[in-house]
Amino acid sequence: MSAAFALLASLLWGVADYGGGAITRRLPALTVVVLSQAAAAAVLAVAVTASGGWAGAGPALWYAVAAGAIGPFALLAFYRALALGPMGVVSPLATVGVLVPIGVGLFLGERPGPVQASGIAVAVAGVALAGGPQRGGPAVGGRVLALTLGAAFAFGAVLALVAHAGAGGALLLTLCVQRLTNTAVGAGLLAAAARRQPLELRAGLRELPALTAVGVADVAANGLYAAASYLGPVAVAAVLASLYPVVTALMARGLLKERLLRVQVLGAGLAVAGTLLLATG
Repeated sequence: MSAAFALLASLLWGVADYGGGAITRRLPALTVVVLSQAAAAAVLAVAVTASGGWAGAGPALWYAVAAGAIGPFALLAFYRALALGPMGVVSPLATVGVLVPIGVGLFLGERPGPVQASGIAVAVAGVALAGGPQRGGPAVGGRVLALTLGAAFAFGAVLALVAHAGAGGALLLTLCVQRLTNTAVGAGLLAAAARRQPLELRAGLRELPALTAVGVADVAANGLYAAASYLGPVAVAAVLASLYPVVTALMARGLLKERLLRVQVLGAGLAVAGTLLLATG
């Protein structure tokens, strides 16, 4: 059951990434982030209320607030990168954000074993190859690469903060507080953008069902991953859930007809392989 939950989480994360990136090709990334996260927050608020989870609030939730403050910027950069660059490269590269939790572990006294050290080297090589020079393939320019890696390490920080906040068992409440903060910060950014130039909200409302699906898929994936980690070995759940970039890449290949050069495929594959090595190490 743990493996099934982790694989389903991977599937939903991959679908959410593809959906968010595809919608960002039609709407401003900030609009996509705010509306999808608001939908996720609404679903989580209902779930927490129904389960009586608000009673579990404590000081550790400030870590969830910090994660929520970082989240909109990470999603904004990631969706923008997905919209500007080939999804089959951007999505796997984003998995290198796992280096952040590893760095936190090193700071706390943990030392990587040979497998983790190999994973770091493989992931770095993947970044270099997937974002390197190409001829005739979909370009991964410096801007797309910077957005992707910025989002990756921000996601890593969010994972580390959420893990710390949810260590007491109030994971559902942690995720809810994170998404509520995401929405509040994103709404502030959206209001600031509206002062500079008028925003077209009708298009966002037309895309609301799809945006809601993206947000709900993300929430469901988080819940399934938490269940997989609880029911079985965390390392196995992490490995299986880390396969979500493959889903995004396959959807981009099938639906958007993206064509990648061999060096880009190799680089993207190495990025995923490095992440799997890090998770199993």
